[in-house]
Amino acid sequence: MRLPMRLPMRLNLLPNTLTLFRMLSVGPIVFLLLTGSYRSAFVVAFCAGISDLLDGYLARRFGWMTHFGGVLDPLADKLMLVSVSLTLTWLGYLPVWLVALMVFRDLLIICGAWYFHNYVAQITKATPSTLSKWNTLFQIVLVVCVMLSLAFHRFDGPWISGLIVIVAVTTVLSGAQYVMVWSAKAIRQRQALEKTVPTSKENSVEE
Repeated sequence: MRLPMRLPMRLNLLPNTLTLFRMLSVGPIVFLLLTGSYRSAFVVAFCAGISDLLDGYLARRFGWMTHFGGVLDPLADKLMLVSVSLTLTWLGYLPVWLVALMVFRDLLIICGAWYFHNYVAQITKATPSTLSKWNTLFQIVLVVCVMLSLAFHRFDGPWISGLIVIVAVTTVLSGAQYVMVWSAKAIRQRQALEKTVPTSKENSVEE
């Protein structure tokens, strides 16, 4: 029996549906953490993590990639990471200075990208640096380890302090890297514009 042609058209929405599920799961995870249901919170977060891997695989494997999904997926990841980190900080399981540093870095990058896009040159594509990817990975590992230690006390250990240091260092370094790289791009862009302005003026005088 041949499947109807409209089935793939519905299936290609599956990655975005999984991403929306991940975004909607943020609220229950935060609520479960605040009410002390740490194991339930970890289970929901684990399912959200599986959905993240699955929607990425489906989008790449079957070509179900959309512009909407490309914007929504990193937004869902950042919403999950920041919300859980802030909740764990509120509960006293992560240092305030670390999460403040993480949030400051994200705001710095967002504001810098907005300024560059509106006042320097249009940004058509932004790819995270390798250092930034490592920083995000360490942030995720730290949050997962803290949630594991809350859900299953056997995972307690001093190595969480080491992860905190690693996250802090990579956060500072990746933030500084963004500032230096995009500042250099802005300088080169302005120098290029300054070279074209006199040329256009000379041409208008000759005419």
